[in-house]
Amino acid sequence: MEKRANKYHLTLSLKQYANGETEPARELGIEFDNHDEIFSIIERIKAKNIFENESEATQFALGLKLFSEIKLKHRKNPLFEELNEVFPLFMKKLKSL
Repeated sequence: MEKRANKYHLTLSLKQYANGETEPARELGIEFDNHDEIFSIIERIKAKNIFENESEATQFALGLKLFSEIKLKHRKNPLFEELNEVFPLFMKKLKSL
């Protein structure tokens, strides 16, 4: 039986390069599933006031959810071996804030 997941579409647009140029324009769109409702997680992270601004809270929450879902799906991959021990501790700490 397949686990139910929320389905998302994310669009990433490069607005300006570090040198100030705006061309060539770049954009990436991806579709992905996540077991969590990411919008509510973003709001909870913002409410914790961990970072100086809401944009950083959104970046953190989104990056964490994208990363952690892949880590969870591939937990037996040797790449994540060391993280499998410490990541649950990190998540507990984050949730306790």
